[in-house]
Amino acid sequence: MREHRPTITLDDPRIPVRAKLAAVWTSFMFFYIYVDYLHLYKPGTLEDILAGVVFTFDISQSFVVIALALMAIPILMIVLSMTLPARANRTLNLVMASLYIPVTAFNAVGESWLYFYGLGVVLGVILLGYILHSAWTWPRTAPSVAPEPSGRPGADLAAR
Repeated sequence: MREHRPTITLDDPRIPVRAKLAAVWTSFMFFYIYVDYLHLYKPGTLEDILAGVVFTFDISQSFVVIALALMAIPILMIVLSMTLPARANRTLNLVMASLYIPVTAFNAVGESWLYFYGLGVVLGVILLGYILHSAWTWPRTAPSVAPEPSGRPGADLAAR
């Protein structure tokens, strides 16, 4: 005979919005990096790179600086999501995630491997959508009202 044991509920503390945002930007970066890495396995990619071309762009210092700057934003969003004050944090996350949706979608433009790039775009946009949702629904607190010094409303006025 089996003894019935009470089910113990697991502690599930609320995750702060800052931590959620930093985690999702981190996931977005890992995902973006792996799509770029796995792209190297596509036939002809390495030959194009050795010939000095990525997609339709010539590889130059300007190209790699722009590519680095483009990726620096989500990289910095990880730390900024943990350190900025709430109002600036919320605004910056809404703006950056909105701007990165078309940047992410651009990865599928003109590509022949639509399943691979389509999956990359869809999952990237889902992560960005979660960032938008988390920032948009950032919890608000009501302004606190200072209590009366004596603890009883109007007591200080009556004593005067």
